[in-house]
Amino acid sequence: MHSIHGRAPAIATGLAASRPDLSVWVITGDGDALSIGGNHLIHALRRNVNVKILLFNNRIYGLTKGQYSPTSEQGKVTKSTPFGSLDTPFNPVSLALGAEAGFVARTIDSDRKHLTGVLRAAADHRGAAFIEIYQNCPIFNDDAFAPVTDAASRDDRLIRLEHGEPVRFGAARGQGLRFGKYGSLTAVDATGADSASLLVHDKHVADPSYAFALSRLDTTDFAHSPIGIFRQVPRPSYDDLMAGQIETARQRQGHGDLAALLAGGDTWQVG
Repeated sequence: MHSIHGRAPAIATGLAASRPDLSVWVITGDGDALSIGGNHLIHALRRNVNVKILLFNNRIYGLTKGQYSPTSEQGKVTKSTPFGSLDTPFNPVSLALGAEAGFVARTIDSDRKHLTGVLRAAADHRGAAFIEIYQNCPIFNDDAFAPVTDAASRDDRLIRLEHGEPVRFGAARGQGLRFGKYGSLTAVDATGADSASLLVHDKHVADPSYAFALSRLDTTDFAHSPIGIFRQVPRPSYDDLMAGQIETARQRQGHGDLAALLAGGDTWQVG
């Protein structure tokens, strides 16, 4: 179903809470989810509503014909920023982790195998799942993701996160990641480094700061762009908690009386 622009997570929340038999998915974009709908997005993730949110990021407003979006790079020249965008862009994965989403991932629309694997994992996760999908817009922002989709450059730039595996990337998988002094991750030559100091990916780390450090590797020039599941941790979903609360109240008080509620003491007299 189509919803109001930016309000899809709010409508999906009501649907997921009232129809636990359904698998509820939200299809949104970088402009829709991160601009007018930003408030709804972060609260759906914070509450851990059992919905799957696919954010197709093409770094432009494609549907409304080419204005800059909250993920457009600084200096981006568009119809609405003829002298270049002044805004610092959002990092969608960092934003989702800041809202403490239990499942956060990134994939690419042209990588069918990787995309399918991430979507399957999201479908199997109970609670809110957020997936950023790099998607090319050939009309208004063609080749926006060329550095990570072109066969000549993608292997040097993409960091494929695989749970339980050492993080390796670059030519002949010769680079790895290591934590720096202040908790940030840096790329290092893995061939001559102490293997114990190099990162092994664990998507089940409860503290989101680890996944957040991974998300900060991504820059507008795609020098190092992680894809895969950054974080997947279980916690009670909002709809399950709500259903339990309603059932507890029903057992204690029986069925409510709607007419009595409407005619109760909490009323106002107007005029």
